[in-house]
Amino acid sequence: MPREAEPSNNERAFILEALQEDTRLDGRALESYRNIDISFGDEYGVADVQLGKTRVLARISTSVTAPFPDRKLDGIFTITTELSPMASPAFEAGRPTETETLLSRLLEVALRRSSALSTESLCLLAGSKVWSLTATCHILSHDGNLLDSCCIAVLAALQHYRIPDTTVRGEEVIVHSVKERNPMPLAMLHHPLCVTMALFEGGEKVVVDATVREQQCCEGEVVVTANKHGELCQIAKLGGVPSDALVLLKCVDVAVARVKELDAVIAKALEKDATKRDIGGLMAELSAENAR
Repeated sequence: MPREAEPSNNERAFILEALQEDTRLDGRALESYRNIDISFGDEYGVADVQLGKTRVLARISTSVTAPFPDRKLDGIFTITTELSPMASPAFEAGRPTETETLLSRLLEVALRRSSALSTESLCLLAGSKVWSLTATCHILSHDGNLLDSCCIAVLAALQHYRIPDTTVRGEEVIVHSVKERNPMPLAMLHHPLCVTMALFEGGEKVVVDATVREQQCCEGEVVVTANKHGELCQIAKLGGVPSDALVLLKCVDVAVARVKELDAVIAKALEKDATKRDIGGLMAELSAENAR
């Protein structure tokens, strides 16, 4: 099975000595993110996120299906990840790696189990028909911190997506096209985001948004999921050296501050896309039917 190329002894020593002086190879502060660029496709629910050299494409798709027998009033929300050799030689097509499994589980806890999306709003006909919504993450380029990149991409795509309007007549559900009725935004209850921190120097030094080389040199990782209101959804310690309680509290404080910044970046990107589409503006007036 292919593996990611390990850093040389000299490269590892250089990275660790630089971190001892609170210096990173790209010049960032220890608790800062790389440049984040969020763009949206022509279709609703397609988000392209670039975090430094890491790039993730998230796509939202929906279909009408039967609900689970024990959740008759809830729709279905699933998250899948696809890591291809195009992103890194360490990934193989059709063979899920430990990285992909861990990534899917953390995303599921962060977004699905935290009830970021109201699954009750996806119910069309109780016990019979519901919306099945799938968020698919395609990893296009891997340079570290895949979890945060995927979480940003999925959350941005969910907020950007518009679900088709429906009409229920008895046992029949009619799904209207975009030409018939304007699609509606999803019912989001809150916006949780993941912040991954790498640990160095016996767990005493915390580095946010580590690159691949930094992740290969770190002694462990901590993932904190929270929303902009400071509500914690998840704290995950991904192996490595033991961490003191005070270090974890510091991680939480750092993560909450970073989440507010990330949420603002997503909101700005959505506002920019809405302006580009001119929703409710001149284009809406020109396409509106004349009642006269």
